Amino acid sequence: PHYNTLSSLIRLLEDKGFVSHKAYGNTHEYYPAISKEEYQRVYMSDIVETYFEKSYKNAVSFFAKEQNISIQELKEIIEMIETGKK
Repeated sequence: PHYNTLSSLIRLLEDKGFVSHKAYGNTHEYYPAISKEEYQRVYMSDIVETYFEKSYKNAVSFFAKEQNISIQELKEIIEMIETGKK
């Protein structure tokens, strides 16, 4: 990709709070501003809100209907919910 394309993308990620930087003269060192887990929470929350009417039940049922999740995996999810584990 062209330098301007990358620069715009990095600037957008920085504006959203996902990336930060340290300046060393004319160069910049970029690094993640949030953890992978925090990014996953933000990303999945957006997905559920946008595509599943803000319903995690709708999201899980979608994957069940598409057979992308097994009965065993659903049981494990239920167990995690019941025990409060993440």
